[in-house]
Amino acid sequence: MAKNHSLKVYCICAVCAVAVVLVAAGIWAVSRRETNRAEESTGESAPAAEEGVKIYADIEIENYGTVTVLLDPVAAPVTVENFVLLAESGFYDGLTFHRIIDGFMMQGGDPEGTGLGGSETTIVGEFSDNGYDNPLSHTRGAISMARSRSYNSASSQFFIVQSDSPHLDGQYAAFGYVTEGMEIVDQICKDAEPTDGNGSIAPEDQPVITSITIRREEAAGE
Repeated sequence: MAKNHSLKVYCICAVCAVAVVLVAAGIWAVSRRETNRAEESTGESAPAAEEGVKIYADIEIENYGTVTVLLDPVAAPVTVENFVLLAESGFYDGLTFHRIIDGFMMQGGDPEGTGLGGSETTIVGEFSDNGYDNPLSHTRGAISMARSRSYNSASSQFFIVQSDSPHLDGQYAAFGYVTEGMEIVDQICKDAEPTDGNGSIAPEDQPVITSITIRREEAAGE
């Protein structure tokens, strides 16, 4: 009887040990998944800028023309990577500029067209108030990411600055500058008829983004 009792105790201990191992493995797996999600959402795995290569985004706007932006993956690597991935996937095709304030900026890239939507991913805010050294200023022609109150809430919405707005520096992630087509930005801002003081544009009047095409070119003399 004593031997049987010892055997039962041994079996129970063995089962408990296996259970502990399985639970620990499950916790590690969940933890690893959460870590992977965090890396994906913040874009920490974004590759470095390609040396000697310039990245342009041609933003074609229905009935207006094309605004060309030179992106800066050195100043804002995560932001540029996110924007490029969305553009190359066709995410922006058919979306609109839903918020326009003449003398300030035009904002778009929201799939809902209301200012409340975005893609399935949010990224880290690459600006000084969030601990990132981003030297780009919100001068005329800057392209930058819109966000909510949370510093790390930027997703797909972006805005193009029409007039110098240095008060945005350090609080929003600028990631490039318009090289061609600022006259188009001016015209869109001039034509805009906001329905409120926040620059909201009625759905039927929102300028449509036909497409955003990413181009990579060898930098001259490099």
